[in-house]
Amino acid sequence: MKFTTKLYTGLGSILVLALILLVLLMNMLNQQTVKVNLVVKELAERVRMASTIQYEMINLDRELKELTSNPPDDLAQAINNNIEQSKLNIKTAVESLEKADTREKSQELIQKFKTLYDIHDNMSQEIITLQKTGKNEEFEKLFWYDMKQNQERIRQIAGLLYTLQDQRMKDELYRSRDTHSLAVKMTYTYATIALFIGLIIAVTLIRNMTRNLNRVATVMTQVSSSKSDHLPRIEVTSKDEIGAIAEAFNGMAHSLEEHAKQEKELKEKAEEHGWLKSKIAEIAIISPGVEDLQTLVQLLIKKLTPMVGAQYGIFYIKEGEGNQRRLEKLASYAAYHHQGGFDRFRFGEGLVGQCAADQKPIVLTPIPDDYYVKIASGTGMATPNYIIMLPVMFEEEVLGVIELACFEAFTPLQEILLHEVMSHIGIAINSMINHMKVEKLLQESQALTEELQSQSEELQLQQEELRTVNEKLEEQYENSEQKKRELEKLSLTLEEKAQQLELSSQYKSEFLANMSHELRTPLNSLLILAQMLAENGEGNLTPKQVEYVRTIYSSGNDLLHLINDVLDLAKVESGKIDIVPGEVKLSNVEGFVKRNFSHLVRQKGLQLNIQLDSDLPKTFYTDVHRLEQILKNLLSNALKFTEEGSVSLFVRKADKEEVDGRVFGDQTAPVLAFSVVDTGIGISPEKQKMIFEAFKQADGTTSRKYGGTGLGLSISRELAELLGGFIEVHSEEGAGSSFILYLPSYQSNGKVEVLSSKLEVAAAYMEEKSFSEELVEAVQQPDEERGLEPHGKALLKGKKVLLVDDDMRNIFALTTALEECGIEVLFAENGREGIEALQGNQDIDLVLMDIMMPEMDGLEAIQAIRKMTPFQTLPIIALTAKAMKQNKKQCLEAGASDYISKPINLDQLFSLMQVWLYR
Repeated sequence: MKFTTKLYTGLGSILVLALILLVLLMNMLNQQTVKVNLVVKELAERVRMASTIQYEMINLDRELKELTSNPPDDLAQAINNNIEQSKLNIKTAVESLEKADTREKSQELIQKFKTLYDIHDNMSQEIITLQKTGKNEEFEKLFWYDMKQNQERIRQIAGLLYTLQDQRMKDELYRSRDTHSLAVKMTYTYATIALFIGLIIAVTLIRNMTRNLNRVATVMTQVSSSKSDHLPRIEVTSKDEIGAIAEAFNGMAHSLEEHAKQEKELKEKAEEHGWLKSKIAEIAIISPGVEDLQTLVQLLIKKLTPMVGAQYGIFYIKEGEGNQRRLEKLASYAAYHHQGGFDRFRFGEGLVGQCAADQKPIVLTPIPDDYYVKIASGTGMATPNYIIMLPVMFEEEVLGVIELACFEAFTPLQEILLHEVMSHIGIAINSMINHMKVEKLLQESQALTEELQSQSEELQLQQEELRTVNEKLEEQYENSEQKKRELEKLSLTLEEKAQQLELSSQYKSEFLANMSHELRTPLNSLLILAQMLAENGEGNLTPKQVEYVRTIYSSGNDLLHLINDVLDLAKVESGKIDIVPGEVKLSNVEGFVKRNFSHLVRQKGLQLNIQLDSDLPKTFYTDVHRLEQILKNLLSNALKFTEEGSVSLFVRKADKEEVDGRVFGDQTAPVLAFSVVDTGIGISPEKQKMIFEAFKQADGTTSRKYGGTGLGLSISRELAELLGGFIEVHSEEGAGSSFILYLPSYQSNGKVEVLSSKLEVAAAYMEEKSFSEELVEAVQQPDEERGLEPHGKALLKGKKVLLVDDDMRNIFALTTALEECGIEVLFAENGREGIEALQGNQDIDLVLMDIMMPEMDGLEAIQAIRKMTPFQTLPIIALTAKAMKQNKKQCLEAGASDYISKPINLDQLFSLMQVWLYR
């Protein structure tokens, strides 16, 4: 039964009994009737007002529920009107009751009711506002929890007010009964019985209501001290409002328990994911700062073994190539060296070798008791129960194998960690191997630099000797006027030679300081853009355009070969260049020229003429690579200094008068003349000899119109001599130039003849492949061969990078490559502009900083950035075309996070960026 029904039933019963009593007393208490009527009327009015408060509060709550259920606009207005009317009725009833009943308890209850009613009104307004603004989560909490609690308290206060007024009425009736007790004993007895029955009804009703309310209150009190995954339940079987509240609370408790369970599961997953990422990061940060492979693998196995709960670990590194590949034990963790074991395996030999051959992990469990591997401590040793072998891979190539042993099987999370860190370990091992190669090359380069310095000192000593001779000649000047004139001429000659030696030394110093930057800077943008074009991601290149891109790759590769040869001038001057003579077809030479220079000629609006005489042999013997290198230098020079007209290549047999015994080897063999003729600016007679000298150009200043190092013709002349020939130049300033390469043509029935004793020495000198060649080969490989996933760059998407470089070619190439990965790129042309851009965009995630720049170089800019508080931890990667060891140290000391040399390998750059962006 509902509260309203119970209240009305009880009140009705009491009123019926009261009416019966009034009828019996009407005739007997004539004079008391007026007084009783007045008392009953006043008390009844109070009861009515209390009842009105209860009714209007119920009505107000019902109308509020209807208003929050999104009714139509016309009904919403009517509901609002009803709410306002109910509020007005409640206000009127409370004010009237407050004036009518001045008792302290009544006033206290009325004040409590008004306070709760104000809270109820404020909550109602807030609920309506939250619903309109769409804040459903806050709306549901306020409406179904806070509002419900307040409603229950208001109902309790209203019920107490009603009971208090009702009790007052009963008290007044009791006093009236005492007045008439003597006159109407029978009526008194009946009235007493009737009132007693009414009291029983009221008490029963109140106890029934409060008992269920106490149950609800007790359970709700227990909620605050209960766990969220096990909440108490309300056991109320009545069908009234308390029963509805109990059912709603029990449903809510069930939902909260389910939510707590799901939240606990999500928290556990998040903790596992965070643990996994932190351990991967710990492995990734080991390699920076390590200088050798032995230390690196020892740190890796020392870190990884306890990280996954293993008690024994061995790290094998791949040595050798091809059929000679083997795995050497390089580091271990908790290895017991007195027990048996193997320090090396061939690929496919044993489980370790088979793991490397299959490129897949191998798990061994259970382990036999007599297995020779034991996990030992100070108190004893035991056989492990679980062994796993994992290959260390980099770009589909096995670099090593890690073997781990433990007493208990790895957890799924530890297995995931093992597979995740293998790729990071592969990258670290590969980087260290490349680093060691670069260190070796740098040491060789430093040794050659010291040799150059020694030669410079010898030249200075010769200069001092010349000055001494000059002084002696000046002392002899007084002997005769004739000798004086001769000494003056000799002195001028010696001074000129000294100036030439000093100038040559200056040219060499400037060249060695800038050669790396001059060559690697343009090569950087060339290889990056060529790589992007070769990928042909949009599939919009024609086959001919793809052929152009391959030509660019080929040219870049040739340029890297040239860089490796010309950075050491002593090697060029001593003739230590690889010479591999072989059969060469003249038609291939013609195709080489067309393939490499046709599009360049068209781009400049020139004509390219190639003419081969009909009496030429189809083949001849020489080093085709060196021949192409000479022709490329000559044709490149011709294109560079020709603005209009044509560039031509003529191949013919040379006349004996032209050669005149100047070629090596058999003087009777025919000599081929390769003439490169242009219609360019020409060369003045006084500079025609100088252009073949190392480090010298017609215009050698830093502000010259035509760039380059000035070594092309010098190297070409040396190469021509190594091939047994020579080069001549015929030119007139303003009328073009003609460079003629004379090469002997040997034919010996497929046998290669040695051109001269020089060639024997040169051919025996073999160099290791340089890091630059490996870089180009890596760039030319497709993504699938390099082991890159198409989505491997997705981690960089949405990042913001600042590129600081003064070379617009590099800015264009790197910006294009980064934007294809979804990176937002800002750029600046010097360090000062880079700092201004960084201050204006403080959401930049990473900075790529070139080192050699005008106005403010990269080192100064990095130092200035590190002094700014917001950017002290900002990742900064230094980019430089100078790849000496001290350059890297300078960058890191200035505050750079990492260092990469040009030409830049995009995959290496992306990996480096991912390390610093997600560390």
